[in-house]
Amino acid sequence: MASGTTSSTPVHTGTGDSAKGAPGRWIALGVLTLSVLLVAIDATVLGLAIPFLSEDLEPTGTQLLWIGDVYSFVIAGLLVTAGTLGDRIGRKKLLLWGSAAFGALSVVAAYAPSAEALIAARVAMGVAGASLMPSTLALVRNIFPDARERSFAIGVWGAMSMAGAAFGPVVGGFLLEHFWWGSVFLINLPVMAVLIVVGIRMLPESRNPNPGPWDMLSAALSLVGMIATVYAIKEAATHGLLRWDVWAALVIGVGALAWFGRRQLSLPVPLLDMRLFRNRAFSGSVLADLLTVLGMSGLIFFLSQFLQLVQGRSPLQAGLAELPATAGAIVSGLLAGLAARRLTPRVVVTSGLTAIGLALGALTVLSEDTPYLYLGGVLLLVGVGAGFSFTVTADLILGSAPKENAGAASAVSETAYELGAALGIALLGSVVTGIYRGHVTIPEGVSADAASDARESLAGAAEAAGTVHGQVATDLTHSANDAFLEGLRIAAGAGAAVLLAAAVAAWFMLRGARTAESDVEH
Repeated sequence: MASGTTSSTPVHTGTGDSAKGAPGRWIALGVLTLSVLLVAIDATVLGLAIPFLSEDLEPTGTQLLWIGDVYSFVIAGLLVTAGTLGDRIGRKKLLLWGSAAFGALSVVAAYAPSAEALIAARVAMGVAGASLMPSTLALVRNIFPDARERSFAIGVWGAMSMAGAAFGPVVGGFLLEHFWWGSVFLINLPVMAVLIVVGIRMLPESRNPNPGPWDMLSAALSLVGMIATVYAIKEAATHGLLRWDVWAALVIGVGALAWFGRRQLSLPVPLLDMRLFRNRAFSGSVLADLLTVLGMSGLIFFLSQFLQLVQGRSPLQAGLAELPATAGAIVSGLLAGLAARRLTPRVVVTSGLTAIGLALGALTVLSEDTPYLYLGGVLLLVGVGAGFSFTVTADLILGSAPKENAGAASAVSETAYELGAALGIALLGSVVTGIYRGHVTIPEGVSADAASDARESLAGAAEAAGTVHGQVATDLTHSANDAFLEGLRIAAGAGAAVLLAAAVAAWFMLRGARTAESDVEH
C-alpha cells in the first residue's frame, strides 16, 4: 500500500520540541482514532451476538468459548511483535495494511458458514487487530512533537478507546434488534474505508531509522508466552486449577516469557528494550494500567449481565445505561494533560485510581432494585477516574521511551491492558461464578437438565426459569439473582481493593515522574 504524499513531509520528534509538526496533524489524529474506536467496539460487540450465532451455527460449548476468546488471545500474543514490526517497516504502512485486512476479514466473519470458519476468521482478525493499536499510539507520538499538543492528542486517543468499549454494546444491541448476527462485523467496513482513503494521504510515515536485525526467536517467544499465559488464566477461571492443560500452558507461557526477557537483555539490538522497565515512570505506569484493567474488567463484564438479566433491560438499553462511564472518560481524558501539568502526574494517576476504587466499593451494596441514578453515578466516577489515569500513564509510557521505539513502548502498554483484562475476568469472574454456584438453590419442579444449566450461570437460570411456571419460576429467578448479586458484591470489594492497592503503588513508583508537557512548562 502506498505510503502517501505526506510521508515525505518532515515530522520533527522529540520531547520538548517546540515544532508543531505536520499541518494536517489534527485530521491525522481523527483518522487514528477511527481505528482505535473500531478495535474497541469489536472487542465488546460480539458478546451480545453469542445467543444469535449459537442458534444459527450450533457451536459446541468449547467452540463457543473459542469464538469469544481467540481474538483476545491472538491480540495479546502479537502486540509486542506488531509494535516492534511497525518500528521497523513503518507504522503507517503497518496500520493501513492491517486496516485493510481487518475490513476484509470482518466480511469473512459476518458470513461464516460454520463455527470452525468463524473461529478461523476471528484468529485472523486478531492478527490484523494487533497491528492497529500500537501503531496508532506510536504515530501520535511522532505526529505531535509539541508536548502540550501530544498530551491532548493522547487524551483524545484514550477517550475514543473508552468510547468504543462502551458503544460496542449500544451499536451491537441496535443491530441485533434489526439485523442478523453477522451485521456486528459489517459495521467495520465503512470505518475502515474512511481510515484507509484519508490515512493514505494524511498520515505521515515514521519508523526507527536504525532498527537492527529482526529476531524471529524473540518474536516466537513473545507470541507463545503471551498466548499460553492468557490461555492458562482463562481456562483456570472456567474449569478450575485441577487440569493438566492449565498447568502445562502456564509453565510454557511463563517459561517462554522468562526466556524472552533474558534474550532481550543479551541481544545488541533487542526486539523489546527491557531497560525501559528500569525507568520508574514507565514500569509504574504499566503496572498501574495492568492493575486498573484487572480490577475493572471483571466487574464491567458482570455488570452488563446485571443490567440485562437482573434488572430486565434489553441489550440496547443496557448499553445505553453504561454511557456515563464513557462520558466521564472522554471529559477527564481531554483534561488530563492540563491536570498533570498543574498537579503532577503522580497526583492525577493516584487520584484517578482512588476514584475507581471508591466507585467499585460503592457496588458492594448493589441490590436488585438499586436505582439507576445511583448506578449511573458510580459508572460516571469510574469513567472519570479511568480517563485521568489511562491518559496520563499513556503519556508517561510514550515519553519514557525513545521516539524510535514508540511502537514497542505502545505495545507494552496495550499488552498490559490485555493481560489485565484476562486476569480480571478470570480472577474476579471465578469469584462471581464460584459464589453463585455455592448459593443458588434449585426449587422442586425444575427438570434435571434445566437445573444443571441453572447451576452453571445466571443466564442458564434465566433460561431454566422459562421452562417452568408460577411460583417455581419466581423462586428460581429470585434465588439465582440473589446468588449472582452476592458474588458480584464480593467481587466488587475485591476489585476496589485492587484499585486502591494500585493507587498506593502509583504514589510511590511515580514519585518525581513528569510528562513531557510538564517539562516544557517548567
